[in-house]
Amino acid sequence: MKTIAYQYRFYPNKEQVILLAQTFGCVRFAYNSALAFSKEQYELGNKTNYKDWSKHLTLLKKNPDYAWLKDVSSVPLQQALKHLDKGFKSFFKSGFGYPKFKNKHARQSAHYMSNAFKWDAGTKSLTLAKMKQPLKIKWSRSFTGTPSSLSISQNKAGQYFVSILVKEETKSLPDTNKTIGVDVGISNLAVCSDGTVFNNPRLTKKYAKKLAKAQRQLAKKKKGSNNFKKKKRVIAKVHQKIANARKDFTHKMTKTLINENQVISVESLRVKNMVKNRKLAKHIHDANFGEILRQLEYKAAWYGRKVSAISQWFPSSKLCSCCGTMYEGKWSLAIRNWSCACSASHDRDQNAAINIHKEGLRLIA
Repeated sequence: MKTIAYQYRFYPNKEQVILLAQTFGCVRFAYNSALAFSKEQYELGNKTNYKDWSKHLTLLKKNPDYAWLKDVSSVPLQQALKHLDKGFKSFFKSGFGYPKFKNKHARQSAHYMSNAFKWDAGTKSLTLAKMKQPLKIKWSRSFTGTPSSLSISQNKAGQYFVSILVKEETKSLPDTNKTIGVDVGISNLAVCSDGTVFNNPRLTKKYAKKLAKAQRQLAKKKKGSNNFKKKKRVIAKVHQKIANARKDFTHKMTKTLINENQVISVESLRVKNMVKNRKLAKHIHDANFGEILRQLEYKAAWYGRKVSAISQWFPSSKLCSCCGTMYEGKWSLAIRNWSCACSASHDRDQNAAINIHKEGLRLIA
């Protein structure tokens, strides 16, 4: 059984829009007040946890000035505190990513457990706590499991989404003898050892003119006015379109690689270090390297495939795939083709993909 998230867009009515806005605001307030309380207590030499934040929230609800916290379901508020607890645990484990205060101008979300919504599988009806009518959801695909929890979100473009978490059986794909090495890059998004090339759609560049025009128009609007807010939403929709197109392309590419290959060898890149290069940071973010590897790993686990991640320090590009000799000259990104002393001529990306393929198979042998 695998836990799978299904995301759908929905269109709330006027009453639901008001209740969702109240829920998002209360969730944000519960999270921010717990974070502020934690910081205050830490400065006094006291450590706090989820139980302390929950007691603090209960006291706030009893205060007449915060009576509006009772107008929404209590489940999303408690889940906000659990998310904060998870954030602190992650911070203490890794040493970075200290929890930040939530902003009302950013993406809004609320998490509901099974006791805070009603699901009717027969009519495909989903009704949240405190709501009289079910959500009008666009069912783009179906699922068979029973929802264990769900998240409601609103992006900056004003679009609403519900992400439903269910447990389902995933069937492994038929075994195949084909294996492949994948070298990701900027000029071509992915070059495979068998010669397959996935071109980089360069989505940020594609919508750059449209985005720049909208941003120039925004600069001429009075900050805080209705026209300013409308133009901000237009810009948010362009960004959302870029993100959706990037996500769609990445899913299709990784699905193709998983369907056709038993073993996929890839390079484990440190994207956080790569984006420190200011000249390439924008292109690296647009290429979506981290998401490609993440999708390959979880899809391989679902469908009975194997992902072999080689070291980021493996010299895949400057190692001759024919004789194994290392390139001796000065190496740079400008070198796209090079010749070895063994008379072999290499395309940089194709040669890297072949070396990644060999090294990936060696690691899992």
